[in-house]
Amino acid sequence: MAALEEEFTLSTGVLSAGPEGFLGVEQSDKADQFLVTDSGRTVVLYKVSDQKPLGSWSVKQGQTITCPAVCNFQTGEYIVVHDQKVLRIWNNEDVNLDKVFKATLSAEVHRIHSVQKTEPLVLFQRGAVRGLEALLAEPQQNIEAVIPDEEVIKWSEFFMVFKQPVLIFITEKHGNYFAYVQLCKSHSLSKYTLLLGKEEKSVKPNFTARVDGKFISLVSLSSDGCIYETLIPIYSSDTEKNHRLIRALMLKAVVSGAARNGTALTILDQDHVAVLGPPLPASKECLSIWNVKFQTLQTSKELPQGTSGQLWYHGEILFMLHGKCLTVIPYKCEVSSLAGALGKLKHTQESDPHSMPHFVDWETCSGYDLGSYSADQSRTLRRKKIETNLQPEVPGSKQLLSIIKNDSEKHIEVELRKFLAKSTPDFHTKIGDVVAGLLGRCKAEPSFYPRNCLMQLIQTRVLSYSLCPGLMEIALEHTDVQMLQLCLQQFPDIPESTTCACLKLFLSDTIQDEKKEMKEQTEIVQNGFSPEDNSCSKDDQQLNKKPGDAAKETTSFPVTSCPVTPKRAALINAVLHSAYSEAFLLPHLKDIPAKHITLFLQYLYFLYLKCSGNATMTLPGISPPTLSQIMDWICLLLDANFTVVLMIPDAKRLLLNLYKFVKSQISVYSELNKIEVSFRELQKLNQDKSNRGLYSIEVLELF
Repeated sequence: MAALEEEFTLSTGVLSAGPEGFLGVEQSDKADQFLVTDSGRTVVLYKVSDQKPLGSWSVKQGQTITCPAVCNFQTGEYIVVHDQKVLRIWNNEDVNLDKVFKATLSAEVHRIHSVQKTEPLVLFQRGAVRGLEALLAEPQQNIEAVIPDEEVIKWSEFFMVFKQPVLIFITEKHGNYFAYVQLCKSHSLSKYTLLLGKEEKSVKPNFTARVDGKFISLVSLSSDGCIYETLIPIYSSDTEKNHRLIRALMLKAVVSGAARNGTALTILDQDHVAVLGPPLPASKECLSIWNVKFQTLQTSKELPQGTSGQLWYHGEILFMLHGKCLTVIPYKCEVSSLAGALGKLKHTQESDPHSMPHFVDWETCSGYDLGSYSADQSRTLRRKKIETNLQPEVPGSKQLLSIIKNDSEKHIEVELRKFLAKSTPDFHTKIGDVVAGLLGRCKAEPSFYPRNCLMQLIQTRVLSYSLCPGLMEIALEHTDVQMLQLCLQQFPDIPESTTCACLKLFLSDTIQDEKKEMKEQTEIVQNGFSPEDNSCSKDDQQLNKKPGDAAKETTSFPVTSCPVTPKRAALINAVLHSAYSEAFLLPHLKDIPAKHITLFLQYLYFLYLKCSGNATMTLPGISPPTLSQIMDWICLLLDANFTVVLMIPDAKRLLLNLYKFVKSQISVYSELNKIEVSFRELQKLNQDKSNRGLYSIEVLELF
C-alpha cells in the first residue's frame, strides 16, 4: 500500500516561479532542510517541519541564476551558478551573495550535482565533468567538448555505486536521444542510443532513474501516456562503441496521451513511482502513486489549480508547484506485496477514501479476506504468507530453460507468461537466452514450433536480429508471414539478405490464394490496407470508364487497380519501411523471379500514382510508405533487374508508363524552375525601395 498524507504549502513570497516553475528543490545537510531555487535571482533555505524559511539569498539585479543551488555535504556550504559561468559558494552566516566566494569559469555550466559521501560534480553544457575541488584550483582551465554539436543535455542524475561516483545524462539531437554514463574515478565514458518511440520526435519525454545492481534503470514517461524502462549498463566493456538500447513497457496509460505539459514522474522505491498529470483527456491534473510490480494505482490526489509539470522527491516527501504555491506532500510506501497492491491489507486507522487502489485484472485474488493486523511483526509475517499463497510462482530463467527443453508447448507458454510478468535487472539478457533455448529445440525437433511463445517474446520489444539471428530463419521456414511482419516492424538491424528473403516470400503467394483473399478479405491488417478500404474498387471503376470519360481526367495516365490483396500489401509495406544499405541490398534483389519483379513494380507504381496524384491524399493503413520510400524502391528494383524487366512482355507497358510519368514530372519541374528565376528577378527589383514615395505604380516586364 501507498498513501499520500495531508499536504501543506511553504511561503513563496520571496520566490519567483517562472513560466516553467522553479529550477530545483535540493536536500541540505540537515534532513529536514531544503534549498529551493527559483527561475530568477533567489535561493531560499526551508525547514519543512516548521514550514518556514531559515534564510534567503539573491544575486544582483540583472543577474540570473541558471542552475539549482546544491549543498556540499562535505563542508556544509551551498553552491550556485548564475549567468552560466559564475560560481558562488556561501554558508548560513553569509547575507549578501555579492560578497561571497566567486569563481568565473571558462565554459557554461549545465548543472551541479551533489550527493552524500563525495564531492560535488560540475556538469558543463558540452558534456564535460569536473570535480568541484579540481575546478576551484584552476577555474579558467580548458573545458573540452564531449558531446557533438547540436546535441543538447536534457536531463542528468548523479549516483554513488559501490563507492564509485557515477553520472548519467541524456542528450537530444533532431529528435534522437542519447545516454552518457560517466564513471568519475576511472574517467570512463560510455554512450548509448536510446530507441524511443516515433512519437518522441516532437514531444520531450520525462526521465527519472535509479541504480539496479550493475544497471541504471532509466524510466521515462512517454507522450503516449505510458511509462517505459531502459536498462543501461554501468560498466561497459566497449566504451568506444555507441550501443543501442531498447525500452520495455513498464506501465500502460498512466496519464492522458493528449497531455503535452504538466507531466512528470519520479521513482520512489524499487516498486513505486509517483506520476504527475491528467489521467484522462478531460480530467484535471493529479498526483498519483503506482505500484509497478503489480501494475496497480495505489493512491491519487487531484490538483485543481494545475502544476508546472515539476516533481521532486526527497526521503518521504514530494515537492511540487501547485498553482503558484510550493506544495509539500508527505507519503508512505509499504513493502510491496500482492495483498497490499490490491488494497486488501486492513489497518487500524481508517484510510483516505481517495487512496483506494484501482487494479488491473487480478480476478483470481478477489475471493480472499486477509483480515487486519495490530502489530508490525505480525503484519510482516502475514504479508510474506500472502505473497507465498497468492502470488504465482515465477520460474527463474534457468528453470524456464529446463522446461523449454522437455515440456509441451502449452506448458512452456504458461511458464513463459509468468516469467515475462517479472522484470529483473538483466531482463534483456535472459530474454535472449530464452529465445536461444526455443530456437535450439526448434532445430533439434522439426515438429516443435512454439509460435505463441515466440510472438510473446517479440512483443516485449527488447529483441533485435543480432540478439536472435535464428528467429526470422525459423519463421521463413514455416512461412509465418505474421511473425516476419512483426520482426520487420520492430528489429532495427535486419540484414539485407533476410529482408529480401521476406520480400520473396510475401510476393510468392499462389494465384489461387490471391483470388481467395480477394473474395474474402475478412481480416483487418495493421500497417497495411483495410478490407473496408474501397480505394482498389474505385480504381477498378476508373479502368472501366469510357474513353471519353477518361479524357476528362486531370492526368493522361490511368490509375491502375491495386495489384495485390490488402493482406499482401500490409506485408510488402513492412519491407518498404525496413532499413537497408543499397550496396548490400542490390545483389539480393537480382535473385527475385521475373514474375515477382513485375508484380512488385506494379504495386510500387500503384502506390506512386496514389501518392503523387494528390498531395493531400494519404494511403490507407496505420503506417503507409512515403513517396520517398516508394521512389527509392522503384529505383533499386530497376537498377538490379533492368535487363530482365526489358525482356518481360508484361512489364513493357509498365515501363512505358513510368517513363512517360517521369518525363511529365521533369517537364513540370522545368517550368517551375523558369518561374522561380522570374520571381528572383522580381525580388531583386523590389529590394531597391530608396526612391519610392508613400505611393507608386510600377510596371515590371517579364521576358
